[in-house]
Amino acid sequence: MNLESFEVTYTGRLDKVLTDVLAESRNQVEQLIKEGLVLVNGKTILKTGKKLSVGDKVEYRFKEIIPKKAVVIDFDVEIIYEDDVMMVVNKPSGLVVHPAPSVKEATLVDWLIHKGVSLSTISGEERHGIVHRIDKDTTGALVIAKTNEAHQKLSEQLQDKSMGRYYLALIDYPLKDSGIVEKPIGRNPNNRLKMDVVQNGKEAKSAFCKLSESTKKIELILVKLFTGRTHQIRVHLESLGRHILGDDLYGFKSKKDTIKRVYLHAYKLYLYHPTTGKEMEFLAPLFPDMQSYIDKEFKKGEVHEKINPNLINSYFSTITNRM
Repeated sequence: MNLESFEVTYTGRLDKVLTDVLAESRNQVEQLIKEGLVLVNGKTILKTGKKLSVGDKVEYRFKEIIPKKAVVIDFDVEIIYEDDVMMVVNKPSGLVVHPAPSVKEATLVDWLIHKGVSLSTISGEERHGIVHRIDKDTTGALVIAKTNEAHQKLSEQLQDKSMGRYYLALIDYPLKDSGIVEKPIGRNPNNRLKMDVVQNGKEAKSAFCKLSESTKKIELILVKLFTGRTHQIRVHLESLGRHILGDDLYGFKSKKDTIKRVYLHAYKLYLYHPTTGKEMEFLAPLFPDMQSYIDKEFKKGEVHEKINPNLINSYFSTITNRM
């Protein structure tokens, strides 16, 4: 086990001193400590608030990236953008972003490791490089951090909302109006697979914009998230009596089993480059199944015009100003 070390030159809490020395975020340093990757005077320390004295020796290491055994990588993922410090991919449906005890199949992280992509190592257990996630059935733009510095910068943008995504969704009945939903979200007390609007849940805020309606009353909408709760878009839509096509977990009912997955897509990603500070935007093309459905049920020219990336920001400026 290769350890890096330093001698403490001033008194203070372990997490605070380590944050200063490594120039990483406090959350990332806390993960290192909790995973047993930090030693003080030769002893593994799991308590983030341990007091350090001048002359103490602190040793640490970042978690090694070890691919899971017997994982078959028989798929590929579209790369939208890549440089030395970050990557943006178009995640397909059915692909879990990172490994977990309950996940048996190959994940996006497994694919990245298989491809030999350098990944940051400070995002917690098995989540190398993953700055933000997308549900298994949701498709679209996802940013990957290759270095710890890039990961920290991108995470800060996620917190201060200077990084974000706009989603396209097909819903089973038109919204009454474009607008903002602000309702707390927590675990559904009756179904552990679901989230729900609950009184003591975490703050959650979503903006919905009506785009186009088909003759069958299916509506294409655009969504902007102000918070990032699990299943947030799906839960807030359910609270309005609306459901995303293919989302049978939250109540979409189809007489014909022709829609195989949730038609929710992270269409546009915006952020500042973690090294240069340059403002950047990325578009994730719709996957063939969702695109074909739109081409079949909607006026193609109208939808293409309305999802013009140059117009998207203005939609939500109007909605926010009305609230």
